[in-house]
Amino acid sequence: MRTNSQTPGPWSRAILRRALKASLATSHHETGMPYASLVTIATMPDGAPLTLISTLAEHTKNILANPRASLLLDETGGLGDPLEGARVSVCGTMEKVDIPSARARFLNRHPSAARYADFDDFDFYTLKIEGAHFVGGFGRISDLTANDLTTDTSDAAQLMAAEAEIVAHMNADHAGAVALYATKLLGAPAGDWRFVSCDPEGCDLVAGETGLRLDFPHRVKTSQEARITLAELAKTARS
Repeated sequence: MRTNSQTPGPWSRAILRRALKASLATSHHETGMPYASLVTIATMPDGAPLTLISTLAEHTKNILANPRASLLLDETGGLGDPLEGARVSVCGTMEKVDIPSARARFLNRHPSAARYADFDDFDFYTLKIEGAHFVGGFGRISDLTANDLTTDTSDAAQLMAAEAEIVAHMNADHAGAVALYATKLLGAPAGDWRFVSCDPEGCDLVAGETGLRLDFPHRVKTSQEARITLAELAKTARS
């Protein structure tokens, strides 16, 4: 059971949700030349990329001088010809974000970052998406809008307020179900799968260096609806 559509918009959203790292392109603060670097990422509830960067890093100096940036996310690893793989370039404006949910979402996905996340020179930034360019292999190319990539969370405030509780509950009390989501519904190998985040359209799982996206069969707006939906998915996985 793979729930991610292979049309450009949903496919690109899935790539964003699954990604653990990306190439960040900025304009050098002194020369104006293009500057590319590697960053680890998570996503905000609406799907906007989220990263943790230091003011000592060259890319952060670039962002402070000119916040316009682009992120390249790709799923070409292991392919004999990487150009046959899917990738999406997302462009927009980098903005500093200082809310507990952003910190929790990032550290759920990258727990080792807790060692330095509270250092004075580190801050969380999100990319306010303005558009994207998707390539799904030869001949599969599409320009996308921000609406193609983001999830509306305006009617799901109760769900997002309960996200931390849902994540903790799933990992503490339903680790077996989380593993089944990964292996039975998404076809992933067995591993130490963790439930790291959820939103109205689905949930995200991580094991080691691999991220997965499990779409919900219908939109979820409350923690009760999430509980019922996750239980139904576990039942499907067991059958």
